[in-house]
Amino acid sequence: MKVLFIGDVIGNPGRKAIKSLLKDFVQENSVDLVIANGENAAGGFGITESVAEELFYNGIDAITSGNHIFDKKDVLTYLDRSDRLIRPLNYPEDVPGKGVTVFTVNSTKVAVLNISGLVFMTPIRCPFRTIDAELAKLPDDIKVKIVDFHAEVTSEKSCMGWYLDGRVSAVLGTHTHTPTADARVLPKGTAFITDVGMTGPYDSVIGVHKDSAMRRFLLQMPTRFTTATGDIRLCGALVTVDVSTGKSLAIERIELRMDV
Repeated sequence: MKVLFIGDVIGNPGRKAIKSLLKDFVQENSVDLVIANGENAAGGFGITESVAEELFYNGIDAITSGNHIFDKKDVLTYLDRSDRLIRPLNYPEDVPGKGVTVFTVNSTKVAVLNISGLVFMTPIRCPFRTIDAELAKLPDDIKVKIVDFHAEVTSEKSCMGWYLDGRVSAVLGTHTHTPTADARVLPKGTAFITDVGMTGPYDSVIGVHKDSAMRRFLLQMPTRFTTATGDIRLCGALVTVDVSTGKSLAIERIELRMDV
């Protein structure tokens, strides 16, 4: 099975990249399942029902998220109604939504799990203990398990990769919007990358206009961030999984550029 995981979709530019580039890539590479982190897909912060439905229409099968999932209030009821948009598992259990969803792809069950880090992030439940408990609940016949670990620091992400090696098919890092060069299959069969990067404008500071980001650092004052527009790319990772074992066979970092 080939699973394409797309990094943080940033506002309208990121959605344009999905619409422009995804269909051909999926066809040319025989992709079976497409997952995207969509927590920044609406105006650069948060996601709405209409934006989620737009992403589904353009070929995304499941949307993961992170610390911005609740930024747009109209998503709250949608999270409880949707089986394809999930939020981090380690939020309190009584908040809207869920942190895992299960698909059947060509007769194979696939679990998609979302977890948030703690370092420099919202202080919620331990991601390691939380995912242990969630994996224990999954039926034995679900071999393919894809984890979006939405976290800030590379050390925490690396630890999660090693911690879950052999227990899940892939641990794919999101949140920092900067693609890393360490994509590999760990010794026990888990594909890992520290961060898959973002899908959106790279003529920017992690997706926002350079001037506003620099102003924040120079003046140390509140600054309104707006989504940049130049050098739009689709970034992510393509993971090949043995469906009989759930072990990954390969991982390849993906970076596609839109024609201007």
